[in-house]
Amino acid sequence: MTSRLRLPPLNSLRVFHAVVRHRSLREAAEELYVSPQAVGQQIRLLEEALGVVLMERDGRGIRLTEKAITLSHYINAGFEEFEEGIRRVTGPRERDRINLNVSPYFGTRYLMPRLAQFRTAVPDAEIGLTTMIDLVDLERDQIDLAVQWGYGERKDVQSHLLMRDPKVICCRPDMAERLTRATDLLQFNLLQPARSRRLWPDILRYLGVDAPELDRGLTFDDAATMRRAAYQGLGVGLISVLDAQEDIASGRLVAPLGTTALDGMPPEAVPGFYLITTKTRLRAKHVAALHRWLLEQDWQVPQPPDSA
Repeated sequence: MTSRLRLPPLNSLRVFHAVVRHRSLREAAEELYVSPQAVGQQIRLLEEALGVVLMERDGRGIRLTEKAITLSHYINAGFEEFEEGIRRVTGPRERDRINLNVSPYFGTRYLMPRLAQFRTAVPDAEIGLTTMIDLVDLERDQIDLAVQWGYGERKDVQSHLLMRDPKVICCRPDMAERLTRATDLLQFNLLQPARSRRLWPDILRYLGVDAPELDRGLTFDDAATMRRAAYQGLGVGLISVLDAQEDIASGRLVAPLGTTALDGMPPEAVPGFYLITTKTRLRAKHVAALHRWLLEQDWQVPQPPDSA
C-alpha cells in the first residue's frame, strides 16, 4: 500500500493562499489580522516543509517562482472546495438559490424575452437576477453565474462565448455629411466604451485608418449611455446591431459608412457576451442546469417578449 503524502500545516497553506491573491505580504497580513512578519514566517515554514523556494524579493514587493504559480492553482481550487463544502452543510437551502448576474444590455435585449423559458429551466430553484456593468468578482459578490461583455480574456474563471456583439458605426444625420470615408472618423470625437480600450483601435485598423492615441477623456459604462450620447451629437458611437437597426429606421441615427462596414472583422476582434462561472459552482445541480440551459440557447435568434 502506497503511503500518503504528508501535507504541510493547513495554516501555512492558508497564508500562502492569501499572499498569492494579494501579491503582497502586507495586504495578506491585513486580511488575516496578523503581522507581515508572521505571514513571512509562515511562508518560510511552507518552503521548508516542501523543500522549494516559493517567493523571492523584488524591490519592495515579492515575485512568485514558477513552482509557487503551479502550486497556487491547486491551493486555490482546494480552498474553493472547502468553501463550497461548508456552504452545503451549514446552509442546505442556500443551494436552492442561484445568483445570476448579467450585463444590463444582455439582460434587456436577450434574456428578458426568454423569461418564461428561463424560469422553467430550473423550476425548483429560486433565481436571484442582478445586473452589473463592472467585472464581477464571483467570490466577493457571491455570484454563481455571470454573463459579461468583453473578449473572454479572464483566466480566473471558466468562460464560454454565448454570442458576439458586433457594432455599427453610427452618428446623427447632420454629422454624416462630413463622414463619407473611414479616414473622416478622425475628425470627430469617437465615443469610447469604458470596458474596452481596444474596440475603436481594432475597428480603425480593420478599416485601414492609421490612428494616433485616442482620447479617452470621455468614456461610457454602458451601451444605453453611449447611444444617448450619439443622439445628442457628442460624437460617433459604436452601437449594437439591434439598437442600430431601430435608430436608423426611426431616423435618429445613420450609419455613414454602411451597416455592413464591419462585417468582415476577425472574430477575435469582435466583443461578445461570455458566460462565466467556476468548476466548484457547477457541482451544484441547479447551477449546472441553468448553466447548461444558457449554453444551449441560440442567442442570435430574436425572440418576441414573453407574455408571462
